[in-house]
Amino acid sequence: MENKSSFSEFHFTIPFELAGYRLDKALAELPEIQSRSRAAYLIEQGCVLLSEKVLKASYKVQPGDQILIRFPPPAANDIKTFDFKLDIIFEDQDIIVINKPAGLVVHPAAGHADDTLVNALLHHTRDLSMKFGEERPGIVHRIDKETSGLLVVAKNDFSHESLSSQFKSRTTHRLYFAVCMGTVNNLTGTIQSYLARHPVDRKRYSSVRNNSDKKIIRESNSSDLGKWAVTHYTVLDRKSGMSYLQLKLETGRTHQIRVHLSEAGLPIAGDTLYGAHRKINTLESKQSRLAVQSLSRFLLHAAELGFTHPRTHERLTFKVPWPSEILPLLKKWGFKE
Repeated sequence: MENKSSFSEFHFTIPFELAGYRLDKALAELPEIQSRSRAAYLIEQGCVLLSEKVLKASYKVQPGDQILIRFPPPAANDIKTFDFKLDIIFEDQDIIVINKPAGLVVHPAAGHADDTLVNALLHHTRDLSMKFGEERPGIVHRIDKETSGLLVVAKNDFSHESLSSQFKSRTTHRLYFAVCMGTVNNLTGTIQSYLARHPVDRKRYSSVRNNSDKKIIRESNSSDLGKWAVTHYTVLDRKSGMSYLQLKLETGRTHQIRVHLSEAGLPIAGDTLYGAHRKINTLESKQSRLAVQSLSRFLLHAAELGFTHPRTHERLTFKVPWPSEILPLLKKWGFKE
């Protein structure tokens, strides 16, 4: 039995606007927790209490409820280290900014217990935020396995809380580049919707639709619609049946860019999960078709990341180009990096 005195405690009063939420959904709104999966983990471990009574995920919270959360002690000693050379763009006592290569999973999950960014970070340093007692030390936000580019890691709980709050309040700057299958008509635009698990394929996400099968494109206060997602795009170039886009994230939901572009008829080149393979024959040249078919990743890159430093309050912005192995392909298609 784990010693409860080794747990760190956090007290939270349920505000009026969360009235009637399931407990797991309400806790996911906290910057200290961020996600429903983390909330579910804490609830399942008996770490969430009301008046000394352990709560279930289905409990409907009420305004004024005094919730006690006991965060388990760090579990990083159970995670194996991974001797993998990281491309560190910036590091100090509080944060690390990483240029992640495509193919590297961010944190341990099924099928990737020992070969993730977290494992590599623990080989580099033991100074990582350990707030949640899960296998995600330091992780504030994620990018998909086959996405390359920038992400920031917290080295302590102080930094984790500050950065989480910035992502939640949408004050961070995130700019991506993508090569898409298809031609965009409008040179600029905004795609917005609620995102949730696909009703049939649980590996995918999709936009939530109303009873008339139309995508819901207005933000509301409903807690049951999913996660509100907003993606702004600018067309940088169009050639050979493909579009080269710059994408600015207002929110950062799981698979957000991939879903929004796919549903707009513009799946990212190489993204077979979201239908890119079904548009191969729309490309104008055989060379382009062969190049896309041979991709070992999809062509999405987190090129810019900006945020306020948790301790110094300096506004920091980082930029990285596409990986060197992708640049010849962009040049062949006539796209400037």
